[in-house]
Amino acid sequence: MRALTQWWTERFPVSADDLRTLTNEPVPEHLKRWWFALGGTPAYLFVIQIVTGIGLAFYYQPTTLGAYESVRYITEEAAFGWYIRGLHKWGATLMIAAVVLHQMRVFFTGAYRRPRELNWVVGMTILVATLMLGFTGYSLVYEQLSYWGATVGANMAAGVPVVGDLLQQMLLGGEAYNAHTLSRFYVLHAAVLPMFLVLLIALHIVIIRLHGIAPLEPEGGKPGRTFDFFPDHILTELIIGLGLMIVLSALATLLPASLGPPADPLTTPEVIKPEWFFYVAFRWLKLFSGTFALLSIGFIVFTMFAWPWIDGWIRRRSRFKEASIWIGIAAALAIITLTVWEGLVAH
Repeated sequence: MRALTQWWTERFPVSADDLRTLTNEPVPEHLKRWWFALGGTPAYLFVIQIVTGIGLAFYYQPTTLGAYESVRYITEEAAFGWYIRGLHKWGATLMIAAVVLHQMRVFFTGAYRRPRELNWVVGMTILVATLMLGFTGYSLVYEQLSYWGATVGANMAAGVPVVGDLLQQMLLGGEAYNAHTLSRFYVLHAAVLPMFLVLLIALHIVIIRLHGIAPLEPEGGKPGRTFDFFPDHILTELIIGLGLMIVLSALATLLPASLGPPADPLTTPEVIKPEWFFYVAFRWLKLFSGTFALLSIGFIVFTMFAWPWIDGWIRRRSRFKEASIWIGIAAALAIITLTVWEGLVAH
């Protein structure tokens, strides 16, 4: 063992003490609470998505003739295919929820404020990329609802002023769903978006390392008190990861990924609904006319990206220093209401 250690140290001259010094950044006391450590949860789920996605890719065929049958084979015949697909499906659901909760935590604690504005933009971009991963992944099943959900999504993209037609062409590979569409979704889902997400996560971590972890605001925390990143924080993250794996396994077993009827381009379903994370936008589109709804959604998304600077302007020019808290509560209630509303109604 000593000889092996010596051989390794000669070729990789970093000792355990050096490694501990490089990685052992003091972590603020408030990160001992799990809701302040939500940033590691989507990263852990992303790793699960990559591993299970590679497993599914061995059997999946991104063609209109083979997609549905390959998913059926994975679900019903491949060894542990139902389990891998269940982990992938529920992992995507929990990852989207974790990214949303992480952004909400950053918002309500004011961790996006100067000088961390750019990291908020990176976080919002991660959220959009995660939603796109969910959309493209759902479309790959090529069952009736996913086919028509993708068609509705492409039509929504086409309604965007100026660049709508270009977005639809890029998404579908034509003016309508065709033989090239599934392969485009597959490339986006399995290569482009994951690589983009890896780069964003790396940039996110680099900015956190440069600025340090945001102090807890408002008062109530214990500024100045820290604990070790290794092993204390790593052990906390490992426990969260183990708990997530247990939850995912239970969901994949008790609520396995189902498979609806295959896509039928000639028959429009009576009810078309996207996945739950698009319920809020879907309900909004039903409440307002197409152009106004799309423009207002675009304005809301722009406001979310630009919020650190909008909040800074409000804090400088008014006496409502914590207006963001009440605006955030109102926005969260509106999102929950629209999502539940769309989830409960048949049409």
